Amino acid sequence: MSTILITGATSGLGRYVAFELVRSGHLVLAHGRDPGRTERLVEELRTEGDADGFVADLASLTQVRELGAHVADAHPDLDVLINNAGVGAGAPGAGRELSADGHELRLAVNYLAPVVLTRAVLPVLRANTPARIVNVGSVGQDPLDFDDIEFRRQYDGFAAYRRAKFALAAHTFALAEELANTGISVNVLHPATFMDTAMVREGGVTPWNTVADGAPGVLALATQDLGTGGYFDGTTPSRAHESTYDREVHKRLSTVTDQLLAL
Repeated sequence: MSTILITGATSGLGRYVAFELVRSGHLVLAHGRDPGRTERLVEELRTEGDADGFVADLASLTQVRELGAHVADAHPDLDVLINNAGVGAGAPGAGRELSADGHELRLAVNYLAPVVLTRAVLPVLRANTPARIVNVGSVGQDPLDFDDIEFRRQYDGFAAYRRAKFALAAHTFALAEELANTGISVNVLHPATFMDTAMVREGGVTPWNTVADGAPGVLALATQDLGTGGYFDGTTPSRAHESTYDREVHKRLSTVTDQLLAL
């Protein structure tokens, strides 16, 4: 059985997946932003199996780094990371928002946070191979504007969300290459379209699917050996935006990511 860290576990898809994993006998490390909700979730999970809770605001990269350090310290047997937490497009007409570090919020939470958390726990994953990294992406992917990475011009919430998910997919493929033959697999998936979550409802969208529809893909990648460097639509191998596979894009993204994280 695995020790699995899942971010954004207090609601939506993350919560559903956390319960499924605990019931299957895995130790679930449930991350949440709100201390009270995280504590209640862990209490509920423990009625079904083994769980531990961790609190961090992923809009603060300092807190993301601390989360990684706390998890690595408390659970040196960690072998699966599910980067699930995310920020949606925002309410219709909502303006550009900033993270605690001054980054555009969707880029910060949906892309920079998973990158930082992955880096923080990578040494532990390396020690516990075979290990898995599962990035919860989206079929919605827009190429990045490297000249306006923080989306200061003509901001749009849905476009910001799609750009961040494009970055996450491209990062997944580059990291999979970097970690080839280390025993750590890295994959990204689109769980299901417009699931019934607070994020989707806030965006003014009528849900098309339930979180139960989105769970099988995440669960499969977290618990089965399905290769590395893949993009899945649910449980089906698929293709991300063609530019996410471009080595030149990987290089530029890596450079700009290091610059953003150094700020």
